[in-house]
Amino acid sequence: MQIVRHFKELPLSPQVMKALAELGFNEIFPIQAQAISPLLEGKDVIGQAQTGTGKTAAFGIPMIERLDPKLNRVQGLVLTPTRELAVQVADHISRFGKYSGFKVLPVYGGESIQRQTWALERGVHIVVGTPGRVIDLMKRGTLNLSYVKILVLDEADRMLDMGFIEDIDYILRRVPTNRQTSLFSATIDGNVMTVCTRYMKDPEQILVSKDEIALTQINQYYMVVNPANKFETLCNILQENHIQRAIIFCRTRTYTSKLADMLSQRGYDAKALHAGYTQAQRDFVTNSFRQGKLKLLIATDVAARGLDIQGITHIINYDVPSEALTYFHRIGRTARMGKEGTAITLVGYGEMTELDNIKALTKTTMEELEQTTLNGSIF
Repeated sequence: MQIVRHFKELPLSPQVMKALAELGFNEIFPIQAQAISPLLEGKDVIGQAQTGTGKTAAFGIPMIERLDPKLNRVQGLVLTPTRELAVQVADHISRFGKYSGFKVLPVYGGESIQRQTWALERGVHIVVGTPGRVIDLMKRGTLNLSYVKILVLDEADRMLDMGFIEDIDYILRRVPTNRQTSLFSATIDGNVMTVCTRYMKDPEQILVSKDEIALTQINQYYMVVNPANKFETLCNILQENHIQRAIIFCRTRTYTSKLADMLSQRGYDAKALHAGYTQAQRDFVTNSFRQGKLKLLIATDVAARGLDIQGITHIINYDVPSEALTYFHRIGRTARMGKEGTAITLVGYGEMTELDNIKALTKTTMEELEQTTLNGSIF
C-alpha cells in the first residue's frame, strides 16, 4: 500500500484542491493519509485520533467529494458532543467546500432554534450538531434525514461519556441504512465498539497504538516539587519563560477557580474555565482566549476537551491527572496542526505513581527538570 504524503497525491477535485491550497494544506497527517482513501471509496471507517491531529479534514474532505451540491437536501450529518466542537467542525467543512457549492449548518442547544429552522428551510447540505438539538429539530419535522448518505460520529468516546448513547441510537435508527458511517474517537473502548458493531458495515479500522499517542512535536518536561511550593514554582515558570499563551490544568473546579484568583492577584492575566460556569460565561472566557485577549486559561479536563485553539505554546499540568490517557488529551491542546509546543507537569510527592503510568504509555521522552534550572528560559 502506497504511503500518501501530500494532498496532491489523492484523487481530489480541483475545487477541493483550491480550497486546501488556500488553507495552506500541503503535507498530509497520518489519520488523513489512512482515512481519506477508504472514505472516498465509500467504506465505513473507525478512526482513533486525538483532537488536533487533523481528523476533521479526514472525514470532511471525503464528505465534500461524495455529496451532490445540486441536491438541496441534508445529505451529510456529523454528530459532536459539544456546541464548541459543532461550530469548529462546521467551519472547517465549510472551508473545505468553499468552491464546491455546499451549505453547512451547525445546530446546538443554547441558541435560537428558530434561526436554525429558517436555515434548514432555505436548504442545507451538511448538518453538524449535538445529539439533543438534532433530535429536537427532527421531532419538529424541520430536519429531514431521509436523504443522508454520510454519517460521522466525532469524538464518540466523549459523547458516550456524556450519556448520549440513547440519543445516538434514536438518530442512527432514523437514518437510511444504505449510508456510509464513520466514527472517530480518541479512545476505542468497549462502549465505542458496541456502537460500531451495531451501526457499521465491515468498517476499516485505523487505530493508533497507545505507544504513539503523544505527538512527537511536543517537548515534554516534568518537575518534582513539594506540593506546598507548587504555586511559587508555577509563578517562576511563567515569569522566567515569558509565557504568552498557556492552558494550566487542575483536577477540580474549586481549585481551578482558586488558582485563577491567586494568579490574578499576582498580576497575571488569568481566568478559570470549568463546568460550574454558565454556557455564556464559558463562551466569554473561551472566546477571549481564542482571540488572544487572555493569556492564561486555568481549566478542568471536562471544560478543555474539544477546545481547538491555535497558538497555544504551553500546557502546564498543575495537577498530574489521575488517568494517564487524560495527560495526552491535555497536552494535545498544544502543537496543533504540525507546530511545536511545550508541556510542563508539576509532580507533587504523592503523584509519582500517576507520572509512572504516563511514562509507561509513551515512547516520547519526558525530561526531568531540577528546581535550579528555573533560573533562565529553557522552555
